[in-house]
Amino acid sequence: MNCPPCKRSPGIRRQRGAALIVALLVFALCAALIAAMQGELTRVYQRGANLFLAEQGYAYLRGAEDLAALALLLDYDQDDAQQRQRDDLGEIWARPATPYALDEGGYLQGSLEDLQGRFNLNALVGRAPAGADTADRPRFTPAQAQFIRLLQVLEDPPVSQQQAIALTESIGDWLDGNTVAGRDGAEDDYYVTLTPAYRSANAPMASVSELRAVAHMTPDIYRALRPWVTVWPREPGTLNIHTAPPAVLRSINADDDLSPLSESEVQMLLAQRSESGFADVEDFLASPVFAERQADMQGIRALLGEQSCCFLLDATVKVAERNLHLYSVLERRQRSVRALARSTGSL
Repeated sequence: MNCPPCKRSPGIRRQRGAALIVALLVFALCAALIAAMQGELTRVYQRGANLFLAEQGYAYLRGAEDLAALALLLDYDQDDAQQRQRDDLGEIWARPATPYALDEGGYLQGSLEDLQGRFNLNALVGRAPAGADTADRPRFTPAQAQFIRLLQVLEDPPVSQQQAIALTESIGDWLDGNTVAGRDGAEDDYYVTLTPAYRSANAPMASVSELRAVAHMTPDIYRALRPWVTVWPREPGTLNIHTAPPAVLRSINADDDLSPLSESEVQMLLAQRSESGFADVEDFLASPVFAERQADMQGIRALLGEQSCCFLLDATVKVAERNLHLYSVLERRQRSVRALARSTGSL
């Protein structure tokens, strides 16, 4: 007996079509989830790799800091053996940066700079005695007069003596604890008129970058001045005559002369320093450059020295095509070296 061919009902066909659509939707959803998970896993892996490389690079940079501290201690021991504490550019700590290859590829390098070869901004606090502004009673302290000269050394942009005086007094007002502005300075009554308004710190500077907030400072002057100034040590020490760069050496002059040394005069000092060196501060001041000025250099004489305690480490490491940077301010006291500040940017 022959059975008539079975006919599929329209309902069954619709159910199978719906099931196929659901299956396709599930497949598409699973594919999207897998793609999203893969992307997230890739990001997690990349973040982990970046963190590992950053930690590895920072470990190398801290190693450079330890090597710098060792160099400073070796220098101290050598000076102690010679029974003469002095720091100059011929010592082990002052060697130029040399890249050291790393096993994983890349390199590590670092160099030390004597921060006491720079002008310490915190030395600008204080004022000359009341009623000063005569030949016998100068208007500015020796440190302020030196800074006025330093500002006039700048060439791009050039700074006039009057600009230098106004900026020097404004920095002094920023540092001192009172609210009385100097003749060309600025205190809170000036800063509160700005937008946004703020007040002067009335405290020692913690960073050279504070200069940007001081009255009469411009971005161009700040950029040009920055390499020659520091805020370390917190209690300003003496300027090291053996390590001061040419721009800072030009700021050394007779107490009553607010003009910097000429370029030819500073070249004479540099030539003498590189050839025979200076035995001490008195030998430095006995240079022919100061022959006609020595009688009027008692104030600046007290600001000069030949030993340093604060140094700036500039270290760079390259790991996996990534460059990492570290600036460390190192303080050496006797046979002890410690980091006063660290930054991956400028200090």
